[in-house]
Amino acid sequence: MGERWTLLIIRDALLGLRRFEEFQDSLGIARNVLTNRLSKLVDDGLLDRVCYQERPARYEYRPTSKAKDLLTALLGLMHWGDEHAEDPAGPTRIANHAGCGGDVRERLVCTQCGQVVDPDAVHLLPGPALTDSPA
Repeated sequence: MGERWTLLIIRDALLGLRRFEEFQDSLGIARNVLTNRLSKLVDDGLLDRVCYQERPARYEYRPTSKAKDLLTALLGLMHWGDEHAEDPAGPTRIANHAGCGGDVRERLVCTQCGQVVDPDAVHLLPGPALTDSPA
């Protein structure tokens, strides 16, 4: 995820872009870089490469459930940018609920009690990977 183009490609795939040329047009990314990033995202299980035409063979890239799990993080980054680095013309993208048209926002929710949690009430504690590792 730390690579410059990864989240942008995932964002575009979640927005419905599927074909190589669509990603290239949207991002202005060099063909060789896009080829490498798409291959890596397929190898990492974030995109599925699906043949949509036999002759010549042409492929599209569909987001997997693993990629869809990034939507909350992507929306968080998008909303943060809208608030703290706003464009005078307004947001470039708006997340709407397909069912009713309402705005979609990410929230912190406690899995035990279901309460919406304020960021100040979140404690980050050492997890098993940290506490079980040899010193």
